[in-house]
Amino acid sequence: MAQQRQNIYIGAPGFRGLNTQDSPVGQDPSFASVAENAVIDKFGRIAARKGINKLTSSATPLGSSIGVETIFEFVDYSGDKVVFSTGNSKIFTGTTTLTDVTPGSYTVSANNWKIINFADHAYFWQRGQEPLIYTDESGSGVLEKFSDHSHATGVPPQANEALAAFGRVWVADVTGNKHTLYWSDSLAGHAWTGGSSGSLDITTVWPTGHDEIVALAEFNDFLVIFGKRSILLYQGASSPSSMTLSDTITGIGCIARDSVQSNGTDLIFLSDSGLRSLGRTIQEKSNPIGNVSKNVRDTMMQAVNTQTGNIKSVYSPEEAFYLLFLPSSLEVYCFDMRGTLEDGSYRATTWEGNALLCGERAEDGTLYFGNSVGVNDYSDYLDDADTYTFKYFTNPLSFGDPSKVKMLKEINFTIIGGSGSEIVGNWAYDYTEGYSKQAFTVATSLIAEYGISEYNVSTSEYSATIVIDVAKLKATGSGKVATIGIEATIDQRALSIQELNTEAVIGRLI
Repeated sequence: MAQQRQNIYIGAPGFRGLNTQDSPVGQDPSFASVAENAVIDKFGRIAARKGINKLTSSATPLGSSIGVETIFEFVDYSGDKVVFSTGNSKIFTGTTTLTDVTPGSYTVSANNWKIINFADHAYFWQRGQEPLIYTDESGSGVLEKFSDHSHATGVPPQANEALAAFGRVWVADVTGNKHTLYWSDSLAGHAWTGGSSGSLDITTVWPTGHDEIVALAEFNDFLVIFGKRSILLYQGASSPSSMTLSDTITGIGCIARDSVQSNGTDLIFLSDSGLRSLGRTIQEKSNPIGNVSKNVRDTMMQAVNTQTGNIKSVYSPEEAFYLLFLPSSLEVYCFDMRGTLEDGSYRATTWEGNALLCGERAEDGTLYFGNSVGVNDYSDYLDDADTYTFKYFTNPLSFGDPSKVKMLKEINFTIIGGSGSEIVGNWAYDYTEGYSKQAFTVATSLIAEYGISEYNVSTSEYSATIVIDVAKLKATGSGKVATIGIEATIDQRALSIQELNTEAVIGRLI
């Protein structure tokens, strides 16, 4: 009697991103258990991320510090651009060459600056530091202390958080005072006395009775004040003296100042229970609903809670992702922002191996990253001059019956792109990580994807013609459940996975 055979076909492997939250057995096979150095591409396929390309020629100015911890692009009214970065208790300009522009006789105690662009000036804020102002006068930029600026009035708070919105600068989080909101005069971020400048003590407004300001933002014409455990929304902030409290959210706050990012229609931020959407949180007022990281929540938050460095983030509309940098554990969580899954969560992948500390999206769409070697950009498919490894693994597959023995016979991966790339197929049984492996080299011949390039033009996501190849692996061994994956060496070629097709012989009951 012929043995029963069972086939599993996954049309878009890893399409739903990582799921480390739910029980691996019986999961939708379009989730992944590993999606490392991966993104979800514009066609909904799991794919290798682009490369981290070093721009800085020498990291000597960074000394023995951990690297560039903040990056900010300043654009003045005439369109002149300056890229600032901070590290080694210094402030630098430039990308290829880091030029120290820290004001003389000014001591920098940390590198966790909040830098904002307002009214043709850049403002630098950090707790316990006199704020700094950058002015690009006649093409010769000057970074100076507030007290040295010719037009400055009053003494600004030495705040840790700052926001340019509603025609003025707002700051908060001062040493010994995390409950007062301060604002400058209208259209004058350097004026902190007289005019319409002022402050507001929100001690009695917190819905939980006590909280502290972590971050500030503007959302749908509301001034948003993020506490650690609650959120306040003020309306009428264009006239601060008469603005009123419009709404409060209890039990949800922000735990990382630089996790707050606008994607144009919503605010994304990190709470003590995961990554959240402010719009959804306001609508639902319920903890589970607004959690857009629910499929990786526990794993991610375990890493978040071990961080001793400063958590940062960046949003790229061009790449359609939000990146959360966890410097202490050398991890980056990547959330695809093209749309949500049925449960309201974003599809997540991870990046490893580059110790990225921060990011900045420039006006022209360039994505900058900071790490120990200086300033990098996101381009091509090499990490500087080095290859890197893209990994995708399924969750354990039971072929519909976890009680019977399965013997994998053949595993077929349909690979898009990656001409000449080295790929290692992996398979293992019964939750072991002792994988059997088989190597495969992607073909180098060029075949047009579906016969045409995207939009029928000469350029596409990869090129006008790309490689489509099928990696056919002959598997061995047996077990109740099987885990399958690939490890691809990315060497100047984009690569994604179109299909996974595997067949198993179904054996006896166990």
